[in-house]
Amino acid sequence: MRTFTVSDFDFALPPELIAQHPAAERSASRLLDATRAQPADRVFRELPSLLDAGDLLVFNDTKVIKARLFGEKPTGGKVELLVERVLQGPQGANEVVAHVKVSKKPPVGTTLPMAGGFTATLLGRWPDEDGALFRFGFSEDAYAVMERCGHVPLPPYITHLDSSDDVQRYQTVFARHPGAVAAPTAALHFDDALLAALDARGVQRAAVTLHVGAGTFQPVKAETIEGPRMQRERYAVPPATIDAIQACRARGGRVVAVGTTTVRTLESWAATGRTSGETAIFITPGFRFQVVDRLVTNFHLPKSTLMMLVSAFAGYDPVMALYRHAITQRYRFFSYGDAMLLGRAD
Repeated sequence: MRTFTVSDFDFALPPELIAQHPAAERSASRLLDATRAQPADRVFRELPSLLDAGDLLVFNDTKVIKARLFGEKPTGGKVELLVERVLQGPQGANEVVAHVKVSKKPPVGTTLPMAGGFTATLLGRWPDEDGALFRFGFSEDAYAVMERCGHVPLPPYITHLDSSDDVQRYQTVFARHPGAVAAPTAALHFDDALLAALDARGVQRAAVTLHVGAGTFQPVKAETIEGPRMQRERYAVPPATIDAIQACRARGGRVVAVGTTTVRTLESWAATGRTSGETAIFITPGFRFQVVDRLVTNFHLPKSTLMMLVSAFAGYDPVMALYRHAITQRYRFFSYGDAMLLGRAD
């Protein structure tokens, strides 16, 4: 088996192909169909014609929270928090784990006045004293605070400040369970009309939940693909989804994962048998997929763990060729960009 390095997953991307805004209509994005002998350039709303009656689409129904919060230190220095997850504290959901952007970290016990009229008290590092994240106690319910005065946690490669359009479009139409700080972006292309067309085609639907963390945007710094370690993320696979997968198998249908987060959730469940918990599954070439037959996914960052996942799924050489095609054909990349439909290599 070929030995890969992180550099194998690099590619040159013209900066102007990084989508800064979504398409005018969700399903008007482009779709690179890679399930045929020759890749075909399509529009995303054509997806139903590429699936069969009895196939099962599995979505991630996590909901993006307005996780970016601003405040200041008692000395006046600016502070930015990016909430990674909400914890249940003594007063309810008023404790959070967050990334902190500040010139100098304040000492434990410091209470920070935050924009919006609440305070955040630094309680320590997380998950232990050597952890990279920080635990804060808010003076109010964390979900209420974020909804009132938080900002959409747009990815670092999107350069504009969040707007009312981002509040709507950096969220799937079927988002249900708050907890993600990054959208499951392959699902952003689905709108009500497309879902109705899938229903009419006889394509079934099910959902899992994986609360996407900010670690999805972190570059891989190791030289070998054995080096990276995935950030732990919370997931759940409902009994109804397990039943839907079993029924799909029984009728000869295909399980189509919408997004890499859905892949990671389903394959974590298959590998462990646990229907909920935390996963740090890291999928690289050579991984044996047990559940997913097809994948709808956006175009990912160079040298990222997600490039490794899609290469594991559809084959390294085919994926790199598809990326070259997408660049030549001026597809739009990353969160607000276009998508691919991939078949499993094995």
